[in-house]
Amino acid sequence: MSLDISFTEIMETDVFDTNITHNLGKLAHEVEIYYPLWRPEEVGITKAGELIEPLTHGLKLLKDKPDEFRPFGAKNGWGTYEQFVPWVERLLAACKEYPNAIIHVSR
Repeated sequence: MSLDISFTEIMETDVFDTNITHNLGKLAHEVEIYYPLWRPEEVGITKAGELIEPLTHGLKLLKDKPDEFRPFGAKNGWGTYEQFVPWVERLLAACKEYPNAIIHVSR
């Protein structure tokens, strides 16, 4: 017989990491995803799964009316519609893959 003692610690690990220019904030605002992305704590979003609905909605708007939203990209080319759409798609896919992941935003 023996006495077995073990310690287990749950440690946070990054499962997804991305960034995008603040120049796309106005475009994000126009498709109603600025606050969920830039300021999730202000709208009560803490987990990736909580972004699925707003991102799905925003992506639909972006894809349904590209000509309406292209002008909200940065005039200097640092943040365009063409860069934003695939970024939102990747982010949405990550939210679906890791719905319980805790969101950390740095502005």
